[in-house]
Amino acid sequence: MNLRHALDAPGFAPLPPRARTLLETLAAPPRLGAHLRVVHDVAVALTGWVGPRVDVPAVLFGAATHDIGKILHPAELSGPGSAHEPAGYSLLLSHGVEESLARFARTHGSWDAPDVTFEDLLVSLADKVWKGKRVPELEQRVAERLGGALDGSLGGSPWETFLALDDELERIASGADARLDFQAAYPTSG
Repeated sequence: MNLRHALDAPGFAPLPPRARTLLETLAAPPRLGAHLRVVHDVAVALTGWVGPRVDVPAVLFGAATHDIGKILHPAELSGPGSAHEPAGYSLLLSHGVEESLARFARTHGSWDAPDVTFEDLLVSLADKVWKGKRVPELEQRVAERLGGALDGSLGGSPWETFLALDDELERIASGADARLDFQAAYPTSG
């Protein structure tokens, strides 16, 4: 299965056109295309749940390109590593992507840095929960930001906000097996 198949397969939200064009232009490996599709799809669900008080287009573009540096570091498609983060940031900048959008390539793995934005946290969260991985510290940071961002609309207390987020993440995580199967169906090269 090739990149185009990964980008066009039904069942997941289509990538933002600009992100798709970048992946096609850079001849991204099919597995990377599939991974970015599933993380983007989770980001669509998260931003839909959070609502309009977040920069939705930025989060969706960030989710759709956060691992683009793996084009330059293909071993990180199937193994650990973080060299793709600064490489992806530079790659996006070199292709005319604004810093405000390219940043997700370098921030998605460093969600615990003091200067990350709420949008950075949501991309990081999507990149974890797509496969059912729960990271309590990350979720706590998101819940804390949600309390301020949503003016208590999820509940009257920080605890209620956290519980509402937990419910949504459990709902999203329940689809992890299908997302993992989708990604695994695509090769890391070609």
